[in-house]
Amino acid sequence: MLEELKSVQEQARVMAGKYSLGFYTRYSREHARSKEIFFSHPLIQRLREDVVPFLNDGFGHGIEHCKKVSIDAGTLALIETRSWLDVKAGKRITLLAQMAGLLHDISRHERDHARKGAEFSRIILQYYPLGPEELDGLAFAVRNHEAFREVLEPADQRQAVLSDVLYDADKFRWGPDNFVTTLWEICSCEEWSLEDIIDRFPKGLSYIEKVQETFRTSTGRLYGPEFIQCGLEMGRALYRNLRDQYSDSLEHNLLRD
Repeated sequence: MLEELKSVQEQARVMAGKYSLGFYTRYSREHARSKEIFFSHPLIQRLREDVVPFLNDGFGHGIEHCKKVSIDAGTLALIETRSWLDVKAGKRITLLAQMAGLLHDISRHERDHARKGAEFSRIILQYYPLGPEELDGLAFAVRNHEAFREVLEPADQRQAVLSDVLYDADKFRWGPDNFVTTLWEICSCEEWSLEDIIDRFPKGLSYIEKVQETFRTSTGRLYGPEFIQCGLEMGRALYRNLRDQYSDSLEHNLLRD
């Protein structure tokens, strides 16, 4: 990473630590339950090992990103299914939601990564103890997780909720997480200059702002915009700091030359 960005990233960490997002406060029990499943269930442990070779931590969509998506997708699944499924069936969809979270970016570096990830997920899962409908549901969720693309029609309510909780959990990451880790990892991977980053910032902020209108679950529509607003607040402050820092750096270089 550019030396100039390290202080800005540290500023982002400090800023993120000041936010108390309503989703985690309101659903602390469900979130804790989802974490318990994620770190203890043998299928999740197996899948974590199987997907690691296909996740790139250096590009902001690696195992840490997928872990957070998985746990939040599981949390959303517990919330969204409790009114119409019994505990056992709800736990099963929670498990599948976490599996979808681990799988959704396995083809992240490929063009049309959602479609290719959906196809690849079937290969990874071919010897897992999952039924045909569950395999279809996982592939559908991975295929349907991108923003600003046509939303595909699910086969049934279970497939719909599995897809929707994955989408919303993934888009939660467009909030503070984006400015704590993801952005800087992408900058480092792409070897963008400080000037490149500053030039791209306004368009990136505009793109993020549009995401808050796309959440799909009732819980996501209620709490997702707060993630985005907190991220935008951080992003705008960091953008101002970067511009100031770049101006100082440019002036210094001109004087030196």
